Amino acid sequence: MMCPTPLVARDKILLGHGSGGKLSADLIESIFLPAFHNPVLARLDDQGVVTINGAKLAVTTDSFVVKPLFFRGGDIGSLAVHGTVNDLAMGGAQPLFLTVAFILEEGLPMDTLRRVVDSLAGAARAAGVQIITGDTKVVEKGSGDGIFINTTGIGLVPEGVELSASAARPGDCVILSGSIGEHGMAILSEREGLEFETALESDSAALDTLVATMLAADGRIHTLRDPTRGGVSSSLNEIARQSGVGIEIEESAIPVRDPVRGACELLGLDPLYVANEGKLIAMVDAAAADAVLAAMRSHPLGRDACAIGSVTAAHPGLVTMRTLLGPSRIVDMLAGDQLPRIC
Repeated sequence: MMCPTPLVARDKILLGHGSGGKLSADLIESIFLPAFHNPVLARLDDQGVVTINGAKLAVTTDSFVVKPLFFRGGDIGSLAVHGTVNDLAMGGAQPLFLTVAFILEEGLPMDTLRRVVDSLAGAARAAGVQIITGDTKVVEKGSGDGIFINTTGIGLVPEGVELSASAARPGDCVILSGSIGEHGMAILSEREGLEFETALESDSAALDTLVATMLAADGRIHTLRDPTRGGVSSSLNEIARQSGVGIEIEESAIPVRDPVRGACELLGLDPLYVANEGKLIAMVDAAAADAVLAAMRSHPLGRDACAIGSVTAAHPGLVTMRTLLGPSRIVDMLAGDQLPRIC
């Protein structure tokens, strides 16, 4: 006997279409790619890389609708900078400029807006990026949720750097920069008023300096991806699919802090599917793995970096994980949305 696959409504948008999982992928492939198809977009990377007068520019755009606006470890303002900077960094780019657009709900306290703007400005200064233009719109009360933020980021890709989710190769080492699940569980605990013995705090951070340290140590890095919506599982599945390879990981090698693990067990969630905002996954030539890991561990944002698996020519498009009990299982993309509105 088999359990039937749940039918998905295809005539309207669901929260799951924003999860970074299967529904998000279906939305992109069925609606957006056919309408906007071009070689840059078809790479489906976190950024588009274009060459203008000999300079390689990375461009990315993102929107932030996190609820609540303020949480342990950050807020919607700093998160908007970190998320945009990280999408540029996953292409190896040095972030340079941001645009910022605010959609404000009527009745929002001015002090709340000022607090978000100050945080965003501070995060931009810390990341070394300039905010060079923007926009403001106001919607009627009840038509928004306080503040939504849209950003565009522009960065410069150094000569010789070629990173893509389609560039992973059999034999590559899979490296994770640190423990997972902290951002998503911090958001959930704040939103639902949950209290745990140890406070859960977001890992939100700008990863561009970590990436620069990695590339300086050894250029044989093929793929970088920050596992935000859909968590580590969705990022690995996207890489496996876009590169036409298989990925095998070890459950025992994946770092999960005890407060996150305990909260996930209590709520019936899998840390592999929980969002992160300050971690990255790297596919690195096996011969360069030790040098890259050493460089990552020398950086504050990579001190817990570890190898969690390898890329294989077997089972292309699939991610498998050897469990703590020994057998392997398929790690599929998130089907719905465990935690909506986490970024």
